[in-house]
This record gives sequence, C-alpha cells and structure tokens, in this order.
Amino acid sequence: MKNQTLNQEAVRERAQETFRNHLKYLSGGDIKAWVELWEENGVLEFPYGPTGYPDKKEGKAELYDYMQNFPKHFEVQFTDLEFHQTVNPELVIAEFKSVGKHRETGNPYNQTYISVVETKDGLITRYRDFWNPLVAAESIGSIDHFVQFSN
Repeated sequence: MKNQTLNQEAVRERAQETFRNHLKYLSGGDIKAWVELWEENGVLEFPYGPTGYPDKKEGKAELYDYMQNFPKHFEVQFTDLEFHQTVNPELVIAEFKSVGKHRETGNPYNQTYISVVETKDGLITRYRDFWNPLVAAESIGSIDHFVQFSN
C-alpha cells in the first residue's frame, strides 16, 4: 500500500508539473513548448465562452493555430496558483490569476481562472478552462473584437 501511495504522489506531482509548465510557457510566449505538453488529440474546452466563441479546440495543430498569437496580444504573469487535491492523481484542479495587459490596447488583463485538467502520462488530454470572457473582451476592446480574435 505504501508503494501505491508513493506512486500516486509521483503521478500527481508529474500532472501538477505539467500544469506549472503550461503557465510558464504561456506567460513566456513559448507556444511551441506549450503545445508539446498536449497529447496528440488533446482537447481544450471553453464552457463559458460567449456566443460566437469556439467551444473547443482539438488536436495539437488546432491548439497551436489557436494559441500561436497569444504572446503577440497579451503580456501576462500567472499568480496565486492553488491546486486542489483529487482522488485521481492525473486530474489537476487549479485556481490561479493572471495579471497583465493587452499589448495593442494597453487595457488590463487581470483574470481569475479555475482549470480542470486531465492528464495521461504527463500530457494534457482534456483541459476545461473556466474564466470570465468579459475580462478578455474589455481588454481587447469589445465582445465583437474578442470573438473575432478567437476564431
């Protein structure tokens, strides 16, 4: 039983490290490294996206296309990372914040997130991203610009 607990803790730490790297690569603008954190057919879901915003992106190519311009538009640092204990060690539930700005408008991008992330062997298989789309829209300038930006 002790070895099983140790193994579960090692799996949990690997999953949490994948999540930490996700934040590090996004804030550092390294989208190629960010995509490598994903399983080939990984899914990124947006349960709270506004009308016209995609509800999900699937597969490394689609994820890269979607995120490749993120560093050109947003300057962010992620803070206040808190992990919540889960029964499944490959499931990460995290709360965190971003502090930053939209590069073109100069408007702040200070967001609060809750992420539910499924991993397998240290790779992200499914990521449900819970955030406030109004914060992003205000940063970009309007909800219409935000929806155009996301597609």
